[in-house]
This record gives sequence, structure tokens and C-alpha cells, in this order.
Amino acid sequence: MRSSLIIAVLAALAASPVWAKLPPPSEEAKAKAAEASAKSAWGGKVAAYQLCKAMDRTAAAYFAALKAAGKEAKPPTATAACVDPGPYSPAPAVAPAAAAPAQKS
Repeated sequence: MRSSLIIAVLAALAASPVWAKLPPPSEEAKAKAAEASAKSAWGGKVAAYQLCKAMDRTAAAYFAALKAAGKEAKPPTATAACVDPGPYSPAPAVAPAAAAPAQKS
């Protein structure tokens, strides 16, 4: 009983740094995070485009094989065209707005 109390106290002391509050990120860190997010989103679009093209090639090969075998297949279902996301272009850097000087009335 006593050893379990000691273990609980030690576990609470070991976990106390977890509750520490982190300082807010700097502007540079925010910019890097935004850049990483944009690059990740672009990578997802590229992956979706590549998957779309691969599915189109697979379907074309399937229907060509059916035609070569003399079998008839129902026409393929029309799907949306594959959209090429183009090359990655980082977003332009946005300078923080300067504080407007106070106006005297």
C-alpha cells in the first residue's frame, strides 16, 4: 500500500513538466509552419493526380484487353478529368503590416 503511494507521487512529479505552458511561436516559426502546410497540401494534390492517371491507364488497359479477347463490355462510367496541380510554387512572403501612427484630433 505504501509503495503504491510512493509510485503515484513519483509518477506525478515526473509528469509535471508536461503541464508547462509553451511560449507562443515566433513569426518565423509561423511562416515555416504555413510553408510546410502548403507544401503538404500540394503533395496531396500531386498524389491524387498520379492516382487518377494510374486508374485511367488501368481502365484503358482493361477495356483494350476485353476488346482484344473479343468480349463486349459496358462502356466505362464517366468520371471527372484528372487535374494536374502543376509545379510547386511557394506562397509569396507576407510582410507584417506596420502599425499606423496615432492621429491627433
